[in-house]
Amino acid sequence: FKAAIRSPKSLAMAALTATLISVNWGIYVWAIAVDRTVETALGYYINPLVSVVVGAVLLGERLDRLQIAAVALAAIAVTVLTVEAGKLPWVSLALAFSFAAYGFFRKTLPIGPSQGFLLEVLLLSVPALCYIAYLIAAGQDHFISSTGADTALLIGCGPVTAVPLLLFAFGARLLRLSTIGIMQYIAPTMVFLIAVLIFDEPFGTTQAIAFALIWTALAMYSWSMFRGREVRQAGPATR
Repeated sequence: FKAAIRSPKSLAMAALTATLISVNWGIYVWAIAVDRTVETALGYYINPLVSVVVGAVLLGERLDRLQIAAVALAAIAVTVLTVEAGKLPWVSLALAFSFAAYGFFRKTLPIGPSQGFLLEVLLLSVPALCYIAYLIAAGQDHFISSTGADTALLIGCGPVTAVPLLLFAFGARLLRLSTIGIMQYIAPTMVFLIAVLIFDEPFGTTQAIAFALIWTALAMYSWSMFRGREVRQAGPATR
């Protein structure tokens, strides 16, 4: 961590990843607040596709035929959801590309996951504190003007946000980017369920078809990974 602070290159890379995750999370929180939850879910459905493409193009990660077929199915599902929306889903695209970029640059950050996370938080704390001070001066804050319950909820959002990001940082260092991408279909599925079961947003035939395609793709990709692992483990034993 001390070496990273003294390195302009590491500081610049951490500033970039901090900016990307701020853009991503800021759009996500705003979209949830203005009742655009389905668009956020669509964004995180698109994101794994972008991660897979980034892994293949920039990191040289190869996909076998079954994995390519899985990605194709997922692409069809995303297309179905996009066409059903009837317009360019800028919220979804911004979430997808910002988080895919964060995953790529976070994977290449030359320090450990926890140290990188701490560095990102320290860099973000400066503009964050300035913005909080501005809100307090303008009478638009929620730390002083709101109730204790609201303040507790805001503070509680800290660990709820930080723990998944820290775990993601560790995972990004240990797993292939394409593997991370395909596993991220779990998150938008949960968002969809929250939108339908808690926020009472509509869930029609189009969404059902997309869900079926995406989970089929996930099953195909997972089976391909497990089969490949078994073949690699069995190889030395047969020699």
